[in-house]
Amino acid sequence: MRQRERMTQASAQVWLLSYYRAAELRGADLLGRLLRKTDDPHLHINLTRHFADEARHAWLWTRRIQELGAAPLPVVDGYQRRLRQYVGLPSSVLELLALTHVAEERVQQRYREHAARPGEDPRTVAVLQIITADEEWHLAWIETWLAGQAREYGSGQIVALLDRYRALEAKAYAELASEEERFGITLRSSSERPRP
Repeated sequence: MRQRERMTQASAQVWLLSYYRAAELRGADLLGRLLRKTDDPHLHINLTRHFADEARHAWLWTRRIQELGAAPLPVVDGYQRRLRQYVGLPSSVLELLALTHVAEERVQQRYREHAARPGEDPRTVAVLQIITADEEWHLAWIETWLAGQAREYGSGQIVALLDRYRALEAKAYAELASEEERFGITLRSSSERPRP
């Protein structure tokens, strides 16, 4: 019975890390597409660094899954897909980066909660800490860029867009959290939004 319980916990861990990996891959894909939509050289620099971070994060999760003796699981209905069901497809660079900021807030919150989980494997915590440190920069550069956009579009429009995306993201995250509970994964007691 204990061995079966451990196998179930290991399977749940691989499932969770596969979700993280898929989210990082989809984030890299989104940023790559965004790079092709803009000709702003400063934006290109930040997007390229951010893209490289997301791809590296996907590799870190892939390697961690391998260390657990497994291969990444295919994730068809991941975080971004759920998010897109609520938000739709953003149509401008402003909308894409506002949504990216909201998603990065969640990622940072999520990884911090996971790292603080009692009894978590130190190797998984190390990956979470590396990625969380990168998320600080992701949030900072997008926040700075959004502040620049507020001068053009008005801060009220930017705040309203972020608030709308945060409310929709909370619904998508609640669905994911519900699915995780079926696997016995609980990182927080609710699907509250992280504080911006």
